[in-house]
Amino acid sequence: MASIQPGDHKSYMQLALDLAQKSPPKPTNYRVGAVLVDLDTNAILATGYTLELTGNTHAEQCCLIKLAQQHGVDEENLVQVLPSRMALYTTVEPCSKRLSGNLPCAERVRRLAGSLRTVYVGVSEPETFVSQNTGKQMLQDAGIEVAHIPGFEPRILEVATAGHIRDKPNIEA
Repeated sequence: MASIQPGDHKSYMQLALDLAQKSPPKPTNYRVGAVLVDLDTNAILATGYTLELTGNTHAEQCCLIKLAQQHGVDEENLVQVLPSRMALYTTVEPCSKRLSGNLPCAERVRRLAGSLRTVYVGVSEPETFVSQNTGKQMLQDAGIEVAHIPGFEPRILEVATAGHIRDKPNIEA
């Protein structure tokens, strides 16, 4: 993987999109990619994508679980071992509710408040599964900035919704 220059938000978002494409298409999930970056060293701390790990796992969840395992801590205590200035790139806004009963990604990410400065998103979460996602507001209330990286919307939505059932056009002979 080529080195990404500090502050090159489009390249980090492209990396997250590349990760999202590794997720298996399913009608009940968005295919999402996530990249966590140390802002002081520009090091990629962890990556994740939807369904990368066992269970109904989301991209941010996979990213944080893998990072917690690397540091030998529970995910709840991850902020204690991480750098003081980080950014998260995720193709789709972190979810505020999980229909599966799993902890929502916005709550997982919010645990990193104080160290996590900004969450960069490619698109807001579509209302397909959960209407009125409050993930952005939840993060902002915790002091985490949420910023949109424009220019990826059509491709992110195409990747995210692969495998979803769509209305087929009425074709008559």
